[in-house]
Amino acid sequence: MLNKLHPAIVFKNLTQGEVDLVTNGLKVFKSQAEKATTFFTERKQVITDFKFRHQQVEIAIDYQAVLALDLPNGLKKGEGITFKGKSIFNFENDLIVLIEDYS
Repeated sequence: MLNKLHPAIVFKNLTQGEVDLVTNGLKVFKSQAEKATTFFTERKQVITDFKFRHQQVEIAIDYQAVLALDLPNGLKKGEGITFKGKSIFNFENDLIVLIEDYS
């Protein structure tokens, strides 16, 4: 997956309209992605829609997961979470330069 990302990739995670995570650069993105794999014992993402625009793709996602640890927002290890979200990918020279995840 990383070979399709621009070296200066920016990743933003937004929850209920608030930015709660931003990474800058491929190395930091990779580290965060690896760390995120430890948050869940199970995870399923189903793409339900695509929208293509010039240099941008927006996908709608149905998301289900089981937590592997307690979260600061009060959710506990073993609890299931389900939500609908979307991800927006911006491209430059056939590489992804920006990913925004909305939930």
